[in-house]
Amino acid sequence: MDQHSERANDPQVAETENERKRSAAARLFDIRRVIGGLFVVYGVIVGLVGLFDSAAEIDKAQGVRINLWAGLAMLAFGLFMLAWQWLRPVVPPSAEEAREV
Repeated sequence: MDQHSERANDPQVAETENERKRSAAARLFDIRRVIGGLFVVYGVIVGLVGLFDSAAEIDKAQGVRINLWAGLAMLAFGLFMLAWQWLRPVVPPSAEEAREV
């Protein structure tokens, strides 16, 4: 038997491969990525609208560029969520923990 077929039948190799697949799936479906991405997109849109508010819209908001500030807040929150997801990635449960559940 060659070395490749021996590795393919090794249970540790199969378990490591399953762990890698579970880890990739957990990162792909991390809710922080979805929330962060949506808030970044909406924050940019609302912020751009706020940059080009007319004087009437600013007067309606009692002199505050509310769209600009809301857009910046949304952008900051979205970037926070994305940074959190990047700095503290999801760790999928180990094979033993998954079997216990």
